[in-house]
Amino acid sequence: MTQKTPQLELPIDDVMPDLFSAVTAHGQAVLMAPPGAGKTTRVPLALLPVISGKIIMLEPRRLATRSAAERMADTLGEPVGQTVGYRMRGAHKSNKNTRIEVVTEGILTRMLQNDPELTGIGAVIFDEFHERSLAADLGLALICEVRSALREDLALIVMSATLDATPVAELLGGAPIVRSEGRAFPVETRWLDTPVKKTQRFEQAIADLIIDAVTKESGSALAFLPGEGEIRRVEQALAGRVPKDCAIRPLYGAMKFDAQRAAIAPCATGRKIVLATSIAETSLTIEDVRIVVDGGKARRARFDAASGMSRLVTERASKAECEQRKGRAGRVAEGVCFRLWTKGEEGALPQFAPAEIEAADLSGLALELALWGASEEDLNFLTPPPQGQLAEARNLLRGLGALDSMGRITDHGRKISDMPVHPRLAHMLQISGENGANLAAILNERDPMRGAGVDLSLRIKALSKPDNRADRGAIERIKTEAKRLRKGLPQGAQMSLGELAAQAYPDRIGMRRKGDQARYILSGGKGAVMDDGDALAGEALIVVTDTDGAARDAKIRQAVRITQSELRGLYDDQIAWHDICHWDKRSRRVATYNREMFGALVLDERPWHDAPDDAIAKAALDGLRQIGLPWTDAAKRFAARVALMSDDYPDMTEPALMAHLEDWLLPYLRGAKTESALRGLDITEALRNMLDWSQMQRLDHAVPATFKSPMGRNLAIDYSGEHPQVTARIQEMFGTTVHPTVGPHHVPLKVTLTSPAHRPLQVTMDIPNFWKTSYADVRKDMRGQYPRHPWPEDPTVADPTLRAKRRGT
Repeated sequence: MTQKTPQLELPIDDVMPDLFSAVTAHGQAVLMAPPGAGKTTRVPLALLPVISGKIIMLEPRRLATRSAAERMADTLGEPVGQTVGYRMRGAHKSNKNTRIEVVTEGILTRMLQNDPELTGIGAVIFDEFHERSLAADLGLALICEVRSALREDLALIVMSATLDATPVAELLGGAPIVRSEGRAFPVETRWLDTPVKKTQRFEQAIADLIIDAVTKESGSALAFLPGEGEIRRVEQALAGRVPKDCAIRPLYGAMKFDAQRAAIAPCATGRKIVLATSIAETSLTIEDVRIVVDGGKARRARFDAASGMSRLVTERASKAECEQRKGRAGRVAEGVCFRLWTKGEEGALPQFAPAEIEAADLSGLALELALWGASEEDLNFLTPPPQGQLAEARNLLRGLGALDSMGRITDHGRKISDMPVHPRLAHMLQISGENGANLAAILNERDPMRGAGVDLSLRIKALSKPDNRADRGAIERIKTEAKRLRKGLPQGAQMSLGELAAQAYPDRIGMRRKGDQARYILSGGKGAVMDDGDALAGEALIVVTDTDGAARDAKIRQAVRITQSELRGLYDDQIAWHDICHWDKRSRRVATYNREMFGALVLDERPWHDAPDDAIAKAALDGLRQIGLPWTDAAKRFAARVALMSDDYPDMTEPALMAHLEDWLLPYLRGAKTESALRGLDITEALRNMLDWSQMQRLDHAVPATFKSPMGRNLAIDYSGEHPQVTARIQEMFGTTVHPTVGPHHVPLKVTLTSPAHRPLQVTMDIPNFWKTSYADVRKDMRGQYPRHPWPEDPTVADPTLRAKRRGT
C-alpha cells in the first residue's frame, strides 16, 4: 500500500459541515465553489462516513475522470481501483468493494436505464455541472425522477464553480445552496491596449501574446485555444521563439492519455507552455501554472434541424468560461491572466455558454427518452430540449427503425441504445455486425486523413496499410475502438463500404446534379458540394458521411461511392414511382412526368402524357402565384365594386385572392398550361361566381356598373381609381339637387362635368354646392363660347338636356 498523502487544508473544508447538514436534512444540495477550492477530491471522500452505499461522481471529460480518481486514491494511500475507482467508455478500474466511482457523464444514463433504482448506490454527485453537457442534463432529469418515484433516500449533490445556482436549486425542489468562497491566490488581469488587427491571423496574435507573457512573467503558462488545429498552428508559430527553459506541451481530448498526463505533470527541465482546449478549464490541476493566456474563443457543436447536420463553430467564449480560465493562474500561487482582447471588448461577451441541449444533435436523447418510456414533458429539464430538433431526431430514429410510428422504442431501438456510438452507427452495426466495426470507429473519431480528399475508402485502407497522409495516433485510436466495437457482434452480412455507409446515412445518399460534377442533391433534400478536383468528384452516386454542416450546399468532407444496384438492394421498399405535375420555373409551363424516386433522388424519369386536368390546373395555380393574377379592366372594375360593399362580401384584393386560388379560380384553368395562356385569362367570370344570386342583386343595386343620369341615360362608372367616377355633359345634370352616391356607405361619385365639346369644366363630389358656388363663373365663360346651349341662372330647376337651340333662336 502506498503512503497516504498528507491532507492540506483547503477552502472547501470550511463549508463541509453545511454540506453535511444539507444532505442529511434534505437529501440534496447545490455546492458552489470556485476553482481550486478542492470540491472534486474532498467532497466524495468526506461523504464516505455519512453515505450508505457507493458514491457515484460524474465528470465531463475522460482525463478529469481518471485524474480525480487517482488523486483521491493517492490521498487514501491506495492504488486506484480499490476504495476509489473510475469508469468510462473502454476503460474502468473498480471492484465490488469500491466506494467511490468517478464516471464520465454518459455512464450514469446507462446505469439508470439498466437499473432505475440504482441498487447499492447511496449518492450521486454531478461535478462541474456548469459545463451543461447533454448527458449531464439528461442524467440530472432522470435522477430527479428516480428520487421522486423510487429512491427518496438517494443523496444528490450538484457542484459547480460558475453556474447560476438558483435555477438548479429550484429544479431540485428548493435544495439548499452551499457556497464556498475559496481562497484562490490573486490573479491580475491584463488586456490588450488595442484590438487585434483584422488582418492578423488568430494563431499569430496569440503566439505573440504567449511570448510576451512568458518573457515578462515567471512560472509555467497555460494558453486556451479552441481546437487541435489551432494548437498545432500556434505550436509552429512558437517554434524557435520561446525561452530556452520553456517546453511546449499540447493538451486536447484526442491525445493519448499518457500524453495528456505529461502535459499536466510538472516539467522536469524548467517551465512549460501548455497549449490546451477547454479540456483544461475545469477539474484538472496543471502543476506550476502561474500564467494564463486566453484566446477568448470556444468551439461548440451546432446542430441545424433544417439540414439534419451538425457542425463545429468557433465562437466568443462566455464571461463565465473566461473567469474559469483565469482562475487556473491562481491555483498554487499568485498569477497573471493575459487576454487577447481589450477591456472595452469584454462587455460584448455572453454571460454563460449555451447548454449543449440547445444546440446539439438530439438523436441520442430522443432514443434514451423512448427507452425510459417518457416524453420530454414528463421530465424536469433545466433547459427543455428544442422541439424542432427533437422532432427531427425522432424522424431519423423512425427511419432507422428504432422507433415505431407512435414514437415507442422498438426491439431494434433497444439493441442500438446499448451501443456506445451514435444511433446511426449503432443501427449500421446491428445490421452489418463485425464488418461495420472499422467504419463505425472511423466515423466515431476525428478524421485521421485531413486534406487527403473526401474518399472514405482511403481511411479504411490506412487501417491495414500505412499511409503517410494518415495521423498515426488517430489510426491507432481507431483500431482500438474498432476492436472494442467488435466484441459481442455477430459476423454479419458482407457489404461494400458504400452499403455500410448508406445504412447509417440513408438521408445523405447523394446524386450528382446534371451539368456539375462536384454538386450533389442528397436523399434528404439538401445540397452538398465537394472540390472539383477531388478524386470522388463526378461519381454518379455517393454516401456523404461528414460535412461542414452548412445549411445550404454543405461542404463534403468524407464520402464514399455507391452503385445504383447497391442502393436498390438496400432500399428497394423505399423506392417508388411518383406522378409529378408541377409548374416549371425555367420553361414557364406546367411539366408532367413520372419519376422513380428514393427520397429526393430521381433514379428514373418518363413523360406523363395522360396527366389529369385537375392536376394540371393545380400546377397552373403555382404558375399564377409566381406571375400574379391576369387582371383585365372588367375584372378590376368588378373587384372595385365589391370592395364598396359590406363585410359579408368576399375580399377581392390580390393578396386575399392569391391566398385562396383553389377555392375560386381552379375550375377556370382547364387547359391553361403555359405562361402566355395564364396571362390571357379573363378572371371576371370567376370573380362574379364568388357571389351568390342575392349578393349579385344587392351589388347591382347598391354599386351598379352604370349611373342613370337625370335624362335616363346609363353612364359607365369607372371604379378603377381611388373614388368611383362618372363623366357627363353639364346640361345633362341640370335639375340635380342631391349628389349621386354608390354602395351601402353612400360613397359619393366623382363627377366630371364637361362642356358641349366634351372638355372638362369641373370635377366635383358635391354637385349641389357646385351649382351654388362655381357654376356662375362657368356660366359666364361658357355662354359666349356655346350660345346655342342652355346656361340657366338656376340649374337646379332647369330640365336636363343634350339638345342645342335652333340657329337664329
